[in-house]
Amino acid sequence: MASDDLRTLLTSDPFVPFRVRLTSGDHYDIRDPLEAALMKSRLFIALQGSDKSVYVPYLHIAALETLGNGRSGRRPRSGR
Repeated sequence: MASDDLRTLLTSDPFVPFRVRLTSGDHYDIRDPLEAALMKSRLFIALQGSDKSVYVPYLHIAALETLGNGRSGRRPRSGR
């Protein structure tokens, strides 16, 4: 169920940014757990950098994808 998966993603520690992909093909990136709230039948998303928000019914969520944190995961090699 989408709400259970969303709850897991939103409460993970450390938080990992993720993308909510909709059946329409649109998507919303959640980069902070305070940007989203679980409701009974839909997800509330506050859009970053604006006063806008969107409500997404769980039935319209097609996929949840984790996003990279912008780091490669590799440390630069020191010159030998």
